[in-house]
Amino acid sequence: MSGFSMASESARVLLLSENDNVGVALTAIAPGTRLSVAGAELTAHDKVPAGHKIATRAIAKGESVIKYGAPIGEATRAIAAGEHVHVHNVKSRYFPTLTKDGCGAATGERENPAD
Repeated sequence: MSGFSMASESARVLLLSENDNVGVALTAIAPGTRLSVAGAELTAHDKVPAGHKIATRAIAKGESVIKYGAPIGEATRAIAAGEHVHVHNVKSRYFPTLTKDGCGAATGERENPAD
């Protein structure tokens, strides 16, 4: 993957996949902190605790939140680049059988009944 860097230059945010629209804060990030993530410059809008997500670009209401290269939820409102992304602005799309491409049994049935 040419040009893709998983950690930001300042090693404050980890991008797990080049397709993600959120990164993971490696340390607590204070509001107003300027960050460079995968070549994009952004400013933290909110306090982002270590281990929490930060939007690396604007995410529209209803748009998928992408982490690990897969949809993990849906934005319940518009989220600005640099904003803390958590339960206050994302509705989970977790299903036990969700796969990386976003497809899976929405019924929650196991793919392998022997499990």
